[in-house]
Amino acid sequence: MFISIPPVDIYNKNINLLIGSGASADLFPTLGLAITNNRSEWETIETLATRYESDLKRKTALFMHYYNTCISPVQSYNPERSGGGKKKANSKNYQELIKTIIGLLDKRKDLSRKVNVFTTNYDGCLPFAADSILTDDTHQFAVNDGTAGFRTKHLHIKNFHRFQCQASAFERHNYGIPQINLINLHGSVYWAKDSDKIKVDYDARPSNFLSARTLDKLEAYSEYLVTKGGTTEEIPSVQLTSGEVSGFWDSYNALPIVNPTKWKFHETVFEEHYYQMLRLLSYELEKPNSILITFGFSFADEHILKLVQRSLTNPTLKAYVCCYSVSGAKKLAGDFKAWNNVDVIGPPDGEVLDFTNFNKYIFSLKPEVYSPPDAEEDL
Repeated sequence: MFISIPPVDIYNKNINLLIGSGASADLFPTLGLAITNNRSEWETIETLATRYESDLKRKTALFMHYYNTCISPVQSYNPERSGGGKKKANSKNYQELIKTIIGLLDKRKDLSRKVNVFTTNYDGCLPFAADSILTDDTHQFAVNDGTAGFRTKHLHIKNFHRFQCQASAFERHNYGIPQINLINLHGSVYWAKDSDKIKVDYDARPSNFLSARTLDKLEAYSEYLVTKGGTTEEIPSVQLTSGEVSGFWDSYNALPIVNPTKWKFHETVFEEHYYQMLRLLSYELEKPNSILITFGFSFADEHILKLVQRSLTNPTLKAYVCCYSVSGAKKLAGDFKAWNNVDVIGPPDGEVLDFTNFNKYIFSLKPEVYSPPDAEEDL
């Protein structure tokens, strides 16, 4: 059953959202695969990466597939050319999420009005959606992505503690501008190493660094991974030269992102910021009267899972864990069964908790009440 998060219960609290790849699933592929292991369990890029950790050639082929299908499309994404259908609806859902956040912040009387949006996604969907709303000039708010600068913007954790204030004409009244802090826990394709700093450029559109020859070798392999009916044991091999292997890792390790689950940044400047962002998440969840809302996030990242579990010892923290499927809700209900300040929210049987339903029934200024489809209409 869809359970709404009452706006009146959270608007004046320290709100934190944690968003995963499920939020952008209609725009970019996720880590899920269409093949199963010998126990009939679905494989993911994460599970195969763990299996292939000591097998360089198989690991390389897998990460080439991951880069080509999951990362490169994010690097080349242009919101103005994203297409229609589900892709357009996905972008609109990000806008609806932002408008809900702004509406909650508008109810506050504090000078500092902010909501923290932590995300493990590498994409720029939220800032692009925010830019679209700001262009329409219908809402007054700010997005703080932790950068400072004019022509060149650099990222620093201290910048998340800033907020904007607007004064009246004679400075007799001050108004805190609603602000969304955007914290990319796993990095971003719009980041780049700039000496000992991190530069952020949303106009960057790096091209795919895999050669046409390598992509031809990878085609059958990638097709197998995303086609139902395959098994782990039958995954085809990819004949890669030593030059292709070493060249790939030289380029891949320079990417400003955290690898799936257990792998970290390869650049010290990114890794230091990564741990600072985790500390910021922990710090925010330990504040009095805090709210955590997760969506599109499976908690496959063990670091974040353990961090959230530790933070739940804060008796004034309330967590809402929103799950795409009934099976996902059952799994996470087990992961959080030791804490009574967690509500695991899943869909009714036969439904999914996608972005549209999340905005419609769960997280909204006026959440709708779910009505099951009439049984006779389904016949």
